[in-house]
Amino acid sequence: MEKEIETFFKNSPELLALFEHLKEVLFARMDPIGISVQKTQIAFRSRRSFAYVWLPIRPMKNRPDLYFILSFGLDHLISSPRIVEAVEVRPNRWTHHLIISKCSEIDEETLNWLYQAFQFSLR
Repeated sequence: MEKEIETFFKNSPELLALFEHLKEVLFARMDPIGISVQKTQIAFRSRRSFAYVWLPIRPMKNRPDLYFILSFGLDHLISSPRIVEAVEVRPNRWTHHLIISKCSEIDEETLNWLYQAFQFSLR
């Protein structure tokens, strides 16, 4: 699994430590949890996937030079300036996207949202 994760971050190796921090915190707080590495994203899973890490395709204005997008699903909309986009993909199923560029952004607020997504995935 570690080799697959390293391969995922091969073009942005500076982000690997940031991802490892996120993984460590989630594994310490949520159980059961697993990871699925795909070509374009890494999914955190319980019964179903509840959060995804993916890399931007191209640079965008007003965003950090190095970051990944952390997406998670909930049954309600979160209104926060930290959420860069939220989409209701089907009724009562909202996908939220956060920009994560440093470990301090994986804070209690973010972890609370991810815990809600984890609980939602168990239903």
